[in-house]
Amino acid sequence: MTRVAAVDCGTNSIRLLVADADPATGTLTDLDRRMTIVRLGQGVDRTGRLAPEALERTFAACREYASVIKEHGAERVRFVATSASRDAENRADFVRGVLDILGVEPEVITGDQEAEFSFTGATRELTGRTDLHRPFLVVDIGGGSTEFVVGDDQVRAARSVDVGCVRMTERHLVADGAVTDPPAEEQIAAMRADIEAALDLAGQTVPLAEARTLVGLAGSVTTISAIAQNLPAYDSTAIHHSRITRAQVDEITTRLLHSTHAERAAIPSMHPGRVDVIGAGALVLRTIMERTGAAEVVVSEHDILDGIAFSVAEEIEEGTARD
Repeated sequence: MTRVAAVDCGTNSIRLLVADADPATGTLTDLDRRMTIVRLGQGVDRTGRLAPEALERTFAACREYASVIKEHGAERVRFVATSASRDAENRADFVRGVLDILGVEPEVITGDQEAEFSFTGATRELTGRTDLHRPFLVVDIGGGSTEFVVGDDQVRAARSVDVGCVRMTERHLVADGAVTDPPAEEQIAAMRADIEAALDLAGQTVPLAEARTLVGLAGSVTTISAIAQNLPAYDSTAIHHSRITRAQVDEITTRLLHSTHAERAAIPSMHPGRVDVIGAGALVLRTIMERTGAAEVVVSEHDILDGIAFSVAEEIEEGTARD
């Protein structure tokens, strides 16, 4: 077993996993898994730059994570940054800040790399399941982008497109500097058209219709699962590998898009940082299920973060073998 730390910094949240990894068996034993909403991608779609207050929120989370990593004595840390930092003109400020705090340089990965890590993290533990048919379509609905990956044991095709819950909210659901509460039908229609166009783009690379099992990742999907189960609080054990039907996703999406901020905030399993963006995330999932014809989505709490952790452990193992 190899003790590693993985950090995934996305558009909406930054997450840490410290785990003992065994690449040979494909198992991870969690020591610490946490998430902080930092909204790093605040305004990036409009300005092309990371806002100073968004950077400071992210650096504050990094300082907290540095203490956790030191406490657990991880052998190596890998920090992966995704959509928002790919798009930003001032990403050098972000890189420098992370390096100063954590001692590692964030890897601003491509959408294809992001997709591969997500696929590995989500499907490695599904190997051998007889109730799930292959190929898998893994869909990672992030804040700034959504990754589509089709594969069996390995990735066959992947594509990242620029539709995510934060980007769609900021592009279509904001008026006069505030999220419309609730949005108008024309705003929802414009957002849906954007998502449909992105699916057309993804379908040029990824054979969406060939998938037999849809696996959904990230906070929008896991929150929808919690709502579907009427959980009294967010419970990752109940959410992991739960199944949500298309009818449930339809009903929840409609409810979220036509509710007020206060109504969404009152949902027991809703993280405060998702209240304003969950409607957009739900619409992305519903549109994907309609396009692919999926009758249900299998929800995974294991995603890009787990894929990053496995990659670190494998690098250490390969280095030891060479020595």
